[in-house]
Amino acid sequence: MDISEIRMANLLHAINTYANGSQKDFAEKVGTSPAYLSQIINKTLGKSGKPATVGNALARKIETAFELERGWMDLVHRHDEQKKAVNAQLNDLFLMKNVLEGRRSKNIDLTKNPFSETLLIPLISWHLAKEWIDQDTSLQGHHVYEWHPANQKCGENGYVLSVQGHSMAPKFEPGDRIYVKPNIQTDELKTDDFVIVSCAGDDEPSFKKLIIEGKDCYLQPINPNWPDQIAKLTDDCKIIGKVVGMYRKI
Repeated sequence: MDISEIRMANLLHAINTYANGSQKDFAEKVGTSPAYLSQIINKTLGKSGKPATVGNALARKIETAFELERGWMDLVHRHDEQKKAVNAQLNDLFLMKNVLEGRRSKNIDLTKNPFSETLLIPLISWHLAKEWIDQDTSLQGHHVYEWHPANQKCGENGYVLSVQGHSMAPKFEPGDRIYVKPNIQTDELKTDDFVIVSCAGDDEPSFKKLIIEGKDCYLQPINPNWPDQIAKLTDDCKIIGKVVGMYRKI
């Protein structure tokens, strides 16, 4: 986990903890621009072609604004208080639901996630999503940015991703949360499904619409103004997840 991922996790935690999830209020307290925070969270590409990140100056401003120890933004924290707060709000609701149904959710593998009894599902980084297909992948607290209500369609080991960029707009906008089912079979997929694809040489997987024509598969961004349109699914690319749901903050 590099410094940009650590700072991103700490930024999201700080926004939830010190500004009740409001980027605008957080920006005002820190003394920065809400638009700049949004660019960081959505990993908007700058003129250099690299995504916006929490730089040294902003990290120190956050620490100063909330009287945190200098260097706090650069360290891995488990953020137990954040998980407790989320659990307190959602546990009663989902416990009652499962009691009524006479069963418990099985969406999260107990061998990978020590917090699965909370009946929540984790929002993870796109980088980790690429590794998720590996059954040896271990879910650790610092990989989790948020916890969301479990979605039965995700199956075992399901997870949530935060949409980046505008290639899948207008149906999916930056910041939308998408639920992903990682354990999929080829015969489960059909034309117009939304999928997560991992290609050799890419640091992170991508999010596309699937088109099946005979024995061939194609991938397409649904934004009609996106420069790169339909591309064939080649042998060096693999579908590692199917999108089965979405959550959008309003």
